Amino acid sequence: MPGFMTGKKRLSEPNMCFSISTKQDTLARSKSISSLNSQVTDGLESPLLPGLPDDVAKYCLALAPRSSFPSMGAVSKKWRAFIQSKEFITVRKLAGLLEEWLYVLTMNPDGKDSLWEVLDCLGHKHRTLPPMPGPVKAGFGVVALHGKLLVMAGYSVIGGTSSASSGVHQYDPCLNRWCKLANMNVARYDFACAEVSGLVYAVGGYGMDGDNLSSAEVYNPDTNKWTLIESLRRPRWGCFACGFEGKLYIMGGRSSFTIGNSRFVDVYNPERHTWCEMKNGCVMVTAHAVLGKKLFCMEWKNQRKLTIFNPEDNSWEMVPVPLTGSSCIGFRFGILDGKLLLFSLEKEPGYCTLSYDPNAAPGSEWKTTEIKPSGLCLCSVTIKA
Repeated sequence: MPGFMTGKKRLSEPNMCFSISTKQDTLARSKSISSLNSQVTDGLESPLLPGLPDDVAKYCLALAPRSSFPSMGAVSKKWRAFIQSKEFITVRKLAGLLEEWLYVLTMNPDGKDSLWEVLDCLGHKHRTLPPMPGPVKAGFGVVALHGKLLVMAGYSVIGGTSSASSGVHQYDPCLNRWCKLANMNVARYDFACAEVSGLVYAVGGYGMDGDNLSSAEVYNPDTNKWTLIESLRRPRWGCFACGFEGKLYIMGGRSSFTIGNSRFVDVYNPERHTWCEMKNGCVMVTAHAVLGKKLFCMEWKNQRKLTIFNPEDNSWEMVPVPLTGSSCIGFRFGILDGKLLLFSLEKEPGYCTLSYDPNAAPGSEWKTTEIKPSGLCLCSVTIKA
């Protein structure tokens, strides 16, 4: 190999023995390295675990705790490819081993920096995510897809100039690292996004020049491609999205056809590639989360009640939040272990995280919990893997 070639300068007779020995050692090392390179190249063809069929080996790997995934990904190319695949999540699901972790974007106490941290259902902090590549952004969208975290678009301020982005980054918990995905077709921020049937939708928001957008697009992870779909009937921004029964719901925010905040709900049917409209939405939503088959919202005008949407009959109900004190206290939501978590935006230590269990017996739905991010919660997403 070139890295181990000896020079062409002729050695004197007393050093001839040393020269021959060096050449033999060099040849032996070259063969050894060639053999190692061959093993690495053929790594994807070798079995996952020697002596076991791959289907059995896959089940064995799926038994490992989630905290071990990054180390497992460094063992071999084949292990890394498997634990990054949708099949790995499927095998763990069939084995009843999916672990649910909450990824929380928190603000540092000084209010200057933010970071992602990971909590489990007991409130234990597992790790802090590596910083996402690129400039610090705001107004971005966050979605969980096939056990991975997607952070999309948004805007950044560089040198006093703000700029909208179409960039998309994905965090892989199995490898504990970020990677770049295909850019969106339209740079946007303060838009609605959600996962529906394994695809990610991005709708509305503000564009490059602060224009109000009606455009919509969908991301297919199998092809790593964004495709424009039919636009909304009107521009809409500051809104949010959720998926129910294979359909995309766009709510809240403002539209160019309304005065103030919009109560209209735009519903997209992927099978028909069409939008329809409902009129009984909610307005000025400060927090939202999907739990089971219902949507939970907190409206700015009423921080003491949960607004719950049932898509089966398009109905809304309100549930009082058992908290005394200032009505100005806001919340961010999280979902863990089938419960809705309300993280207080009040910094005083007297305020605890509230837990709402919709399946609990009447009168015992509300409890307090020790689960709490280390800083102010900006947003959160639940990932099962």
